[in-house]
Amino acid sequence: MACPLDQAIGLLVVTFHKYSCKEGDKNTLSKKELKELIQKELTIGPKLKEAEIQGLMEDLDRNKDQVINFQEYVTFLGALAMIYNEALSQ
Repeated sequence: MACPLDQAIGLLVVTFHKYSCKEGDKNTLSKKELKELIQKELTIGPKLKEAEIQGLMEDLDRNKDQVINFQEYVTFLGALAMIYNEALSQ
């Protein structure tokens, strides 16, 4: 049986590929795919405005190729984890 942390990491990977395979390159998230992932997989997602999602996309797209690769996605998750940790620490 997999350990909880193994399961969590697996879920992060599976979630990326659940959305990345919808259009274009199956190894990247387009703006549309990222928006759908955020809106469906994060509690805060439906509350974000289009401009906020666009700004997030621009921030995450470090190499400026107009898509989010897996490394950029993991960086995003790391930042979210830090925000969650901060919120739980207070």
